[in-house]
Amino acid sequence: MNKLKKSRFLFNRELSWIEFNKRVLEEAADEKNPLLERVKFLSIFSTNLDEFFMIRVAGLKRQIVSGVNEVTSDGMTANEQREAIFEKLCPLINEQYRIFNEVIIPQLAKYNINFVEYEDLLPQERIQIDKFFDEELFPVLTPIALDNVHPFPNLVNRTLALAIILDDPETEQLEEKISIIQVPGNFPRYYRIENRDGFNFILIEEIIKANAKKLFPGMNTTEVYSFRITRNADLELEEDEADDLLKLIEEEVKKRRLGIIVRLEVDANIPEHFLNFLKEDLKLDKTEIYKINGQLNLGDLMDLYKIENRELKYEAFTPRISSFLRDEEDIFKAIRKNDILLHHPYYSFTPVNEFIAQAAEDPNVYAIKLTLYRTCGDSPIIKSLIEAAENNKQVTAVVELKARFDEENNIIWAKKLENAGVHVVYGVAGLKTHCKMALVVRKEDGKMKRYLHLSTGNYNPITARIYTDFGLFTANEIFCSDASILFNYLTGFSKKMNFKKFIVSPFNMRGKIIELIDNEINNHKKFNNGYIIFKINSLVDDKVILKLYEASSKGVKIDLLVRGICRLKPNIPDLSENIRVLSIVGRFLEHSRALYFYNNGNPVIYSGSADIMDRNFDRRVEILYPIESAQVKKDIKEILDIYLKDNVKTRILNYDGSYSRVESTEKNRLNAQEYFIEKVKKKYEDELKKSVRKKLKNLSHKKKKAS
Repeated sequence: MNKLKKSRFLFNRELSWIEFNKRVLEEAADEKNPLLERVKFLSIFSTNLDEFFMIRVAGLKRQIVSGVNEVTSDGMTANEQREAIFEKLCPLINEQYRIFNEVIIPQLAKYNINFVEYEDLLPQERIQIDKFFDEELFPVLTPIALDNVHPFPNLVNRTLALAIILDDPETEQLEEKISIIQVPGNFPRYYRIENRDGFNFILIEEIIKANAKKLFPGMNTTEVYSFRITRNADLELEEDEADDLLKLIEEEVKKRRLGIIVRLEVDANIPEHFLNFLKEDLKLDKTEIYKINGQLNLGDLMDLYKIENRELKYEAFTPRISSFLRDEEDIFKAIRKNDILLHHPYYSFTPVNEFIAQAAEDPNVYAIKLTLYRTCGDSPIIKSLIEAAENNKQVTAVVELKARFDEENNIIWAKKLENAGVHVVYGVAGLKTHCKMALVVRKEDGKMKRYLHLSTGNYNPITARIYTDFGLFTANEIFCSDASILFNYLTGFSKKMNFKKFIVSPFNMRGKIIELIDNEINNHKKFNNGYIIFKINSLVDDKVILKLYEASSKGVKIDLLVRGICRLKPNIPDLSENIRVLSIVGRFLEHSRALYFYNNGNPVIYSGSADIMDRNFDRRVEILYPIESAQVKKDIKEILDIYLKDNVKTRILNYDGSYSRVESTEKNRLNAQEYFIEKVKKKYEDELKKSVRKKLKNLSHKKKKAS
């Protein structure tokens, strides 16, 4: 299918992403969500937009500046995309601020959580605030004049700034002078006012505005306006020419702070002449300027979410330990018995930490190999890897330095691991290592035995509590062999790879997925029962989409659970009538991935780290692994079925690219994420009761025997 023809059947990637973020905003508007959870969704909407501009919109601007006129497969130039983004985002941002200003702020006030204006402070509170400014802020702030001698300052990416309009009282005529102050990012945005009931905050920029005259003695401060600059933050690496990848990325991360400007957010009240001045001075297009009706950068609202108030948050729940692991102290023995599926966050991430911790201490363990894409600041796994190295085990960590926005963290951990004696490898030049696997080699009965953990998510105990992911423990020898081969590719110069079970990119993933779809098409021709389910984060790749269209046109029923970007158009006559696209945005970020093929009653299921995207197939090292345990197959199919029945947090994709909520009533209401919480909780309680009954029965039996 040529590009011109394809464009009629594909959504634009960037506009589809905006539709995803719109669904996030809808959660902020949903009155059924607890109030602070709605605040959190407002924050996520903003931080999502920041990343979108820093990476995706920045890429479009680079094309425009470079004169690249390439048209996407959906038929849009870079300039057309940027204009369409602006048109779609302006009403969404207006809606975001309407929700915040007119709904969230008044409702927060009912719970004594308030934003206070400087003018509304009591006299003693002003004294307190002014003292804070004099003693802490004043020494840090640096006003920068704008004139012929002083050009516009290089403001750091995503920091808030103030434009202060000044007048010299000694001159007869009004001569506006402009000074810029970058609001320091190392102070809390929300300054809490003491000696008031509840939580009362004043914005740090309001404190600076109120005291601005102290920064300009002898001048009159006439007006102060907030603005915020977003810059390109995508790293441009020439890995093949780098002698030291670690040093190269350190240097590129520093450059990110001062990349080209891709967005200017300004106070909606800013005078037009001053806005034009900023536009010209910063060389911005009109589609790069967003007027904001309220406090800039609602991403900082995540600080408010930290307020402890159970009434205003989702009901707390405790992730449970799988019964396969709970009753067995030796995790290796448990894995030998069965393949074990963990569905996070419903099942705890603790066994994954314990897997590495036990391996670090076990004298029979000879080697640990693990991929690290993202982890947290106080990772138990990092500590265990260091301990293992200190215990003279062979420890290898494949650290992905290019994990976007985690580069600095990963550089820190890479150095710490290296200093402890861990073999740290940065993967393959030109590719990101995105696969998630941990391999432990243990000597048992005089032979080496391997144990493997595979996952759709990162080795990060923090995100494991807020992302849904699948994790699989296995001692399957073929899986472990494939993992060893892949680690050798990542750490050495392996070329010939013969994977028996894994599907691995950049080698054969796209082709294998197309082959699996073809197999389902052939089965449908014979048995008229073709059925495919994909649960993924994004569906972007043209070739796979076209193959799904072919399957649909030949009668195969297809259900796609796509959380984010989806370029496939449903409901096209004779092409995608058999395809349904659903998206769930809820309490947890849906991150688990599974590909299900009915295969005439003998289902084929794969899980793994990859989405259906060009980057995952061509520019990353990824794995999809088959699910072979009958029990795990059953469990994943049941999970997918529940997701498909969700009628509370599910939206369905329409032909025009918009999404509509799935209708539900109170009687048939099913929230998949709530269902999994309750199911795991009930299963745990039932198993606990069963265990107690068994212990009581054994105790009674012992007493009878003794008497």
